[in-house]
Amino acid sequence: MTTAKKKGPQKTGPQATDSASSGARVAPHLATGGTQRTRGPVRIVDTSVRDGNQSLWAALGVTTGMVEAVGPLLEAMNLQAIDFTSSTHLSMGVKFHHENPWERISRMRAVTPNTPLAAITTGMRFMSWEKASEPVFRMSLRLLARHGLRRLQIAEPMNDRDATIKVARWAKEEGIEQVVAGVVFTESPVHTDERYLANTRAYAADPNIDIIYLKDPGGLLTDERVRDLVPPMREITGDKILELHSHCTTGAASQLYLTAAQLGIDVLHTGIGPLSNGTAQPSLEKLLGNLDAMGIPVDINRDAAAQAAEMLWSFAKAQGLNAGTPTEYDLSTHVHQVPGGMIGTLKRQLTEIGMIDELPAVMAEASRVRADLGYPIMVTPFSQFVGSQALMNVLALKSGQERYSRIPDEVLRFVLGHFGTPEGPINPDVLQRVADMPRTAELEVNVDDKSLAELHTEFAEKFGRTLDEEELMLRIVLPQDQVDTMLAAGPAPAWSGKKPGSSGGNGTATNVSEFITAVNRLPKWRSVAVNFAGESVSLRRPTEGN
Repeated sequence: MTTAKKKGPQKTGPQATDSASSGARVAPHLATGGTQRTRGPVRIVDTSVRDGNQSLWAALGVTTGMVEAVGPLLEAMNLQAIDFTSSTHLSMGVKFHHENPWERISRMRAVTPNTPLAAITTGMRFMSWEKASEPVFRMSLRLLARHGLRRLQIAEPMNDRDATIKVARWAKEEGIEQVVAGVVFTESPVHTDERYLANTRAYAADPNIDIIYLKDPGGLLTDERVRDLVPPMREITGDKILELHSHCTTGAASQLYLTAAQLGIDVLHTGIGPLSNGTAQPSLEKLLGNLDAMGIPVDINRDAAAQAAEMLWSFAKAQGLNAGTPTEYDLSTHVHQVPGGMIGTLKRQLTEIGMIDELPAVMAEASRVRADLGYPIMVTPFSQFVGSQALMNVLALKSGQERYSRIPDEVLRFVLGHFGTPEGPINPDVLQRVADMPRTAELEVNVDDKSLAELHTEFAEKFGRTLDEEELMLRIVLPQDQVDTMLAAGPAPAWSGKKPGSSGGNGTATNVSEFITAVNRLPKWRSVAVNFAGESVSLRRPTEGN
């Protein structure tokens, strides 16, 4: 068996071995079904700062300063990897925190030198919702690797094995050290175990794929389905590491993780402190106690985990953010299949327009939209496409219009096949409505396949200077004003224990960079003051009519 190479001295501590041994003696009946783990200790991927932040805090609650602060504690945990970032996280950091994504990765790498930082990708886009050309996507991989990302988790949202294998090759060629191929689980009339296992075989045979993981973005796995899938996947993967990533959305993940550990899963994805449970991953703290009771050892530094959790709790308290809580068993998710991160986004959108009471209707509509679109797997970006269309349909019905009277560009592109071919058929009525829309003709011909040389020339002419790859990448995929604001803001502040955007808690900036950032973060500001080097400057926006 091939296991992850450990960095430095073993840090599990005697309490881990003692409690595991004790659990094996006093509670052997907890090894249900007579199945006993035959592989080595369970390893852990921590998901707190990426998936926990996205599922529970809409990808907004964790800043560069925060990950830099908690990084040394995560490093000390002796993790398999840190599930660190994604297109969504990096773009939200630019838009809402005015933080440079390359700086965030570099600063985290500096404090976690021995633990692989992971980015998750669909293999088709970077930051923008639009599908990226090969040169642009490869540049994104190159930049991720250049700034310290060592691990890439590919969750291809149509389970297209050829596309996954292609991206794995690109990743290795652009400097990514470790590639994880996802077998993405969902439920629908067109998704079969045969397809999941065929993909597993293809990934196990590919030399560019180091690890395979069963990824369950909707939290749809059950104990029974784990018993169906993990044993044959374990046999197929052989010496390659097999990981499991699920969500607590239905309330089943905490239990099925124990079954997966018994059946030979090498690595489990968990969160800690406030960034676990809810619609995120199972709590490491609770998992450790349960595995101890079953006599299954876990390779983790528990003291460091407790300290990291304490720091994450301080982030939550400073910002008034809610922690994930254990979820009661809920089968409704198997109907709508909206993943945790998208549920958070829908709640925020509906709250902003004063329609949070419509959330159940939107969730129900999401199930219908997904069927209409050929049962796409509800993972980014398709979950966002389905969720946005469901919201538009509910709003249309409330105003007396028909479903699909408005269709966003992303859904039009999906129906046109820009993101591949769904495994199920698209509703003929939807196909006809898309064909009749004037916007469809524009999107069919608007394919950007420029080379990097052409893009460098285009942006150099636009800005009157040559852009490095880092800036060029952001200029290609993000609105120009967001990039301008980010560059003007300068380096991200270190974690101070205060709510991001507050400098001293009284709305007063203490340097020019904070002054610029404060103004840009408050588009409806009435007054701003800056105190710097003994000088004080105050600005007040006149009230309307003055």
